Amino acid sequence: MLSRAGPSLLSAAGRRAFSQSAPRRSYEDTIKNLLIHKDTKVLCQGLTGKTGTFHTKEALAYGTRMVGGTHLGLPIFGSVKEAVRNVQPDATVLYVPPPHAADAIIEAIENEIGLIVCITEGIPQADEIKVAHALKSQSKSRLVGPNCPGIINPEGCKMGIQPGHIHMPGNIGIVSRSGTLTYEAVAQTTGVGLGQSLCVGVGGDPYPGTKHVDVIKLFLDDPKTEGIVIIGEIGGSMEEDAAEYLEKYNKTRSHPKPVVGFIAGRTAPPGRRMGHAGAIISGGKGTATAKVQALRNAGVIVTDSPAQIGPRC
Repeated sequence: MLSRAGPSLLSAAGRRAFSQSAPRRSYEDTIKNLLIHKDTKVLCQGLTGKTGTFHTKEALAYGTRMVGGTHLGLPIFGSVKEAVRNVQPDATVLYVPPPHAADAIIEAIENEIGLIVCITEGIPQADEIKVAHALKSQSKSRLVGPNCPGIINPEGCKMGIQPGHIHMPGNIGIVSRSGTLTYEAVAQTTGVGLGQSLCVGVGGDPYPGTKHVDVIKLFLDDPKTEGIVIIGEIGGSMEEDAAEYLEKYNKTRSHPKPVVGFIAGRTAPPGRRMGHAGAIISGGKGTATAKVQALRNAGVIVTDSPAQIGPRC
């Protein structure tokens, strides 16, 4: 079983200076780590309960190259450091309970694993802030999540809780805050025969390791991705930030990639907190109307229903 990082790691995360691989490098340089593929070597942290066991079995059946865990015939390691020394994983997926999830993320950062996918929901926000500081202080590891469905390349690498059978290799890149709406976008693009190049669920927590704009940058530079689907929700400014980047990028291209979008929560009652902590509207910002307008200003085709995603692609 992979060990949890000790409390000292978490308490020191806000002030620890993680290694920099080169001068002037930053967390931004880790965006490319999102490009998982069928040969990506994946470690599992926290494969002890029914959830982790079930989804790891699903990942193995999908063709994911799992190189370590706690059972299911996988090698067993006493720590992430030991796993890195023995099998050199490219990525790790976490099913660690909320009180210890931040420790596990920081242990993976310290051992410079390129991609960390945290499925865990309910991590204390104070812990998430410490993780955010740790991420920004280094240039080796990229985090997806927490509280996310994960990331999947339909050619044969599944990290998370996505239903693999609805995916199909193709040319549409999907990025979403909502797990279930990610699956809807996948089913829609599979249904019209386009398939997906990569699907990233960034999660709904207020301190995500990866945001819409990060994935948009990846998709715009990826030759396998010919079209993009962006799924957003009320609250926060991630969608507006992505729209701003898209608008500037498209002005430099004669034939920009087509982008289809959907914003959930348009009918949410004003002034009422909806869903998870990331869906909070404050100061008049983060409304569905503002997000839809920002995306349309960037040339995104914004649908009124998730059922229209496939046909509009």
